[in-house]
Amino acid sequence: MKVLVTGHKGFIGQNLCKAIHEEGWDLTTFDIIDNPSLRPKDLDFTDVDVVVHLGAISSTTETDIRKIMDLNLSWSIEMFEECKSRNINMQFASSASVYGNRYRRPMKEDDHCSPLNYYAMSKYLFEEYVNKCSHTNGVQIFRYFNVYGQNEDHKGSQASPYTQFAKQAKETGVIKVFKGSEKFMRDFVHVDRVVEVHIKSIKSINEFSGGTYNVGSGYARSFLDVARDVALLYNATIETIPFPENLKQHYQYYTQANISKLESIVSVYG
Repeated sequence: MKVLVTGHKGFIGQNLCKAIHEEGWDLTTFDIIDNPSLRPKDLDFTDVDVVVHLGAISSTTETDIRKIMDLNLSWSIEMFEECKSRNINMQFASSASVYGNRYRRPMKEDDHCSPLNYYAMSKYLFEEYVNKCSHTNGVQIFRYFNVYGQNEDHKGSQASPYTQFAKQAKETGVIKVFKGSEKFMRDFVHVDRVVEVHIKSIKSINEFSGGTYNVGSGYARSFLDVARDVALLYNATIETIPFPENLKQHYQYYTQANISKLESIVSVYG
């Protein structure tokens, strides 16, 4: 088995590549930060069985729409077309951000989507492109919910609340949460679970059907609950700060994954 991973230097990419090495598979990688001019057609696909396309601008506050639509949408479409022409299986990292704020219940893959920012829109538009193709070569689209875990320290303000709160607790002894955080609910899923989905689907490459799958825990927790857990662990206090005005129109206040579709294909939460 040979796997090509894009975005291997990122949070999930680092964890996935480690797991691929542990499986003993051949691994080849590419990250756009190493060579911004390269396009998918320039990559070496020799003997590649699966492409896991994680590479993207992951910041939900990025405002350069041309940059996002090039690297997140156009680049992904080009990768999809390369995989299709070469009969290579592809896994694509999408996001629960595509759902927007329409739901305060477990979200299903066939729910209507209302992206709130350019990042979410780029993911949604790629999904729509694939869904309108008559032949998709069984591409698997994984909508990640709020992933947390090891190797995300470099993400700064885009890191999960678990990592941000732990950093604040260790450095200052004070965890800062937005006003109203008891009502902000998210589905937090550990990166190990996300990696397990990818690994198990690669192992079942001939049985794992294409389509869109939620990858979450199936539970929603408030930001305040997470802050309380971290505060207890580090003996820190919690401070409430005003909610930033610039986030109000683009902030996702609730996510919770319905994971029945994923579990019908591969059990990862046993």
